[in-house]
Amino acid sequence: MPVVTVTTKILAPIELCFDLARSIDPHVESTKQTRERAVAGVITGLIGLNEEVTWEATHFGVRQRLTSRITAFDRPRHFRDSMVRGIFTRFDHDHFFTHHRGITTMKDVFDYGAPLGVAGQIANVLFLKSYLRRFLRQRGIVIRAAAESAN
Repeated sequence: MPVVTVTTKILAPIELCFDLARSIDPHVESTKQTRERAVAGVITGLIGLNEEVTWEATHFGVRQRLTSRITAFDRPRHFRDSMVRGIFTRFDHDHFFTHHRGITTMKDVFDYGAPLGVAGQIANVLFLKSYLRRFLRQRGIVIRAAAESAN
């Protein structure tokens, strides 16, 4: 199964970074290009253990909906959101946080199954994995900017 890992260094407290990563609002800010929005479940503010959010967005010209649930939660070190419904065959997105000498390291590990069978596997090699990496990097940039400006 494919895995995308992105690490972001943030000059801010670990608790602030953790909460920004689980907040709906910075996620929406980071996905302006796909007009992603929360349409069901927790649609604003902080999401917590066993809570769900349904996202609606346009990716690759196709309007999609995806529902994920927070399935693991250990503030401020780790949380996981897992797909409940959506186009992927499955995904688990782990968010890990460590803090050392004033710098929080946020590590995203996105473990997924590409959609659409063999065509999806080919798409993954050609562009999907790099698309997801850019998506997570942009999210990290928005979280870093919010955390460092609040600090």
